[in-house]
Amino acid sequence: MDAEKQRPDRSWRPDASAVVSAVSCTVWALVCHLLPAGGKGGMFLPHRDRKQIVKLPAPAGIATLLGYVATIPAANLAVTHFGAVPVGFGYAAPAGVYMVGLALVLRDLAREAAGRKAVLGAIAVGTVVSYFLASPGLAVASAAAFAVAETMDFVIYEPLRSRGLVIAMLASNAIGLLADSLLFLKLAFGSFAYLPGQILGKAWMTLAAVAVLTILRRRKRATA
Repeated sequence: MDAEKQRPDRSWRPDASAVVSAVSCTVWALVCHLLPAGGKGGMFLPHRDRKQIVKLPAPAGIATLLGYVATIPAANLAVTHFGAVPVGFGYAAPAGVYMVGLALVLRDLAREAAGRKAVLGAIAVGTVVSYFLASPGLAVASAAAFAVAETMDFVIYEPLRSRGLVIAMLASNAIGLLADSLLFLKLAFGSFAYLPGQILGKAWMTLAAVAVLTILRRRKRATA
C-alpha cells in the first residue's frame, strides 16, 4: 500500500462545533450518571441490585445519546484537520481514534441511561451519519466499521450487565475496538499498518472513562 493511499482525505471539513458538542455532552452525561436512580444507589450498583429501580433522570439519557452521535462528526473533523497523531509507545493512528474510543464508552452509558431500544436506534442513526459524513472513499468502511463494532459492543455488554458497569464496559469495549479497527483498516486502506495505534488509542479512552467512573463511584460510596 503506497503512502498516498494511507494519507487521510482532507477534502471535507465539518463544522468545528462538532468537537465542542461531543465533549460538552460527554461531560454532562458523566455528571448526570452521578445522580442516584430514585435516590437508591444509582447506576454504579450491579444490575441485579438495582432491579427495576427507575431509570436515570431523562437529562442523562438525552445527553449521553447526543454525545454518542456527536462523536461521529467529531471523529471526521479530527481526521480531516489532524491526520495521524501519536498515541503512545511510538505508535500513530488517525486522529479520529479517540472519538471512536469515546463512542464505545458512551454507547455503554447510553444503554444504562436510555435503555436498549434507544441505543439500538442510536446505532442505526450513527451508521447513517457515519456513511454520509465520511469522505467518498471511506464512506462504506466508516459505516460498516461503526455498525459492526457498536453492535458487537452491544451484544457483549448485555449479558455482562449483571456483573456491574465497569466489567461490562471493559469487556464489550475490548471486542468493539478490535472489530472497529480491523474492519475499518481493511476496508479503507487494505492494510493493518495503523492497527496497533488504533487499538492503543481506543483503549486509552476506555481506561480513562473506567478510571473516572471508578473514582466517582468510590466518592459516592464514601459520602453515602
